[in-house]
Amino acid sequence: MQITLCFDFGNTRMKCAVFRNDVLVNEVVMEDDSEQTIRQLIGEYHPDKSILSSVIHHNPVMEDLLKEFTRFHKLDHLSRVPVTTPVGKPETIGADRLALVVAAATLYPGKNNLVIGLGSAITYNYVNKYKEFIGGGISPGMQMRFKSLQAFTAKLPLVKADWNFPLAGYDTRTNILSGVILGMAKEVDGIIDAYEEKYDNFNVLLSGGDAGYFTRHLKKKVTLDPHLIYKGLYAISEFNQ
Repeated sequence: MQITLCFDFGNTRMKCAVFRNDVLVNEVVMEDDSEQTIRQLIGEYHPDKSILSSVIHHNPVMEDLLKEFTRFHKLDHLSRVPVTTPVGKPETIGADRLALVVAAATLYPGKNNLVIGLGSAITYNYVNKYKEFIGGGISPGMQMRFKSLQAFTAKLPLVKADWNFPLAGYDTRTNILSGVILGMAKEVDGIIDAYEEKYDNFNVLLSGGDAGYFTRHLKKKVTLDPHLIYKGLYAISEFNQ
């Protein structure tokens, strides 16, 4: 039995998935990336392998600890991955996006996939049936939109996300919820439309911490998988071991 820790450090949260062989058995939302926190995870799960996807400036001590106690891999543009990446500047591709497209290519072999990550930013990532990551797009995520309305106006408040709101808002809070969340849902539907005009017969996979707010508002058929990035990290860990 092999235990693998898959660390996903995004702009909003630091998380760790625990795999027993190839089965995800637990998800840990981390309060910080201190030496004590990492040692506790190592002591609790006794991992054989570990992988880190980070888009933030994380504590470098954690890498030293993971190298000491596990077979550690840090995901970056030099990692070996089972997909080809777009020509240009591969070092600018976010580790989280790489993990998402690897998950899609691994879980749906021989299929075209549009992977949409709904987190701090929305990322659109297209990987074809030949395992070629074509590219995609990036736009502001839900929290970024809520915060920008507060930051760039004189009187609008910062609104907390809520799935329960009407189409026509009856006060400032519900107007913002309707505008942001329905606006994002229409954006996602519209981007899928645009890809359908250019590409044929592809799956649409939806993931990310904010995905649950939008599935009920989408007209397009999507597959929701909140653990998609972890599955991609595990596949990359195995590929590099």
